[in-house]
Amino acid sequence: MLDIRFIRDNAEAVQQASGQKGYKVDIAALLQLDDERRELLTKTEEIRQERNALASSLKQGKPSSEQIERGKTLKTELAELEDHLRVTEEAFIKALKNIPNMPLPDVPVGASEDENVITKTVGTQPVFDFEPKNHWQIGEARGWIDKERAAKVAGSRFAYVKGDLAMLWFALVNFGLSVITNEETLAKIIETNQLKVSSKPFTLVLPPAVARTEVYDATARLDKEVQTYKLADDDLWLNASAEHTMAPMYLGEVLPESELPIRLAGYTTAFRREAGTYGKDMEGIFRLHQFNKLEMESFTTAETSLDEHLFMVAIQEYLMQQLGLPYNVVMKCTADIGGPNARGVDIDTWLPGQDRYRETHTADLITDYQARRMNTRVRREAGLEFVHTNDATVFSERPMIAIIENYQQQDGTVRVPEVLQPYLGGRKIL
Repeated sequence: MLDIRFIRDNAEAVQQASGQKGYKVDIAALLQLDDERRELLTKTEEIRQERNALASSLKQGKPSSEQIERGKTLKTELAELEDHLRVTEEAFIKALKNIPNMPLPDVPVGASEDENVITKTVGTQPVFDFEPKNHWQIGEARGWIDKERAAKVAGSRFAYVKGDLAMLWFALVNFGLSVITNEETLAKIIETNQLKVSSKPFTLVLPPAVARTEVYDATARLDKEVQTYKLADDDLWLNASAEHTMAPMYLGEVLPESELPIRLAGYTTAFRREAGTYGKDMEGIFRLHQFNKLEMESFTTAETSLDEHLFMVAIQEYLMQQLGLPYNVVMKCTADIGGPNARGVDIDTWLPGQDRYRETHTADLITDYQARRMNTRVRREAGLEFVHTNDATVFSERPMIAIIENYQQQDGTVRVPEVLQPYLGGRKIL
């Protein structure tokens, strides 16, 4: 969440930015709650001080009837004030949490994803001497994707991914890990993109796939209506991406500056309700309720967080270039970056079977918005500060879709990108 002091000093700008993100908030009402809260805090503290002073005086001798009556009055007044303060605090915190993060100045203002801006196009779209197929046509024909049997077991938007396609997934994961855990490779990416960040590798983490309500809420990623599944008999929610349970890893902790940046690479199965998307991307494995994901998460100082964000995007570009897949780099507009994000970038990869670019990667700069809710801080010479967080996709199943469609052959087989061949025992064809 935002610092209330920042909101007080920039009320008009926060109101405008929230509207640009599509959030209907009332900053004036929030500030009124804040004024009430602070006034109640002052009154509560004054009564506590008076009660303490009265208690000290009573130790000097037998209390008078006036002192006894005053003590009773103060007790009643304090109880009423504390109850009023509790209700006001709850309303204030709820309203404060509804305020989205401020977008950085270079984020395009837009009302929908249609106003996202393509900043770069890389690679050449393949040319076929036959009509290219969609990934699901190839996958089902080759026995790699079985949604019919998955529907019997789990319902719609689930799939059995089998055989060579499952092997391709693990090849992608191992390739991605070989990049983000290799300091020499990361140093080259940093040098190529002229970034001022550490070449410290990412540490592989297998995080929990669930989080308690309080913890998930602290990440500002709990989306009850559209995205997140809840376990019926427990106070636990299934993660919708690996970073959702990596971000709160240092919940309530103070980190030494010498440990930053902390870079994690989390692998987990993720779950999304995908409410509101029925009838959209129902074929194949592009949009499922359950999928696998390798995700980057980092904790940095404020000064390095933007370059860290750009570094993650550069890693994503490097991965796609190594795979030989054509892609666009897309700056997401204010309405599309999401509430916690200050800046968001997508990689949209060319899918010849769909004759368009589709999102395969996203990178989110969240500044200190999450850390303030999680109370994750760093100890520096000047004192304690909230850390900044970033997250970004390494691989989900979507790049597999791009490989199938871009490397398909007329007979239904699929060529293996050269960089993945060592992870498939040298195989060149699936």
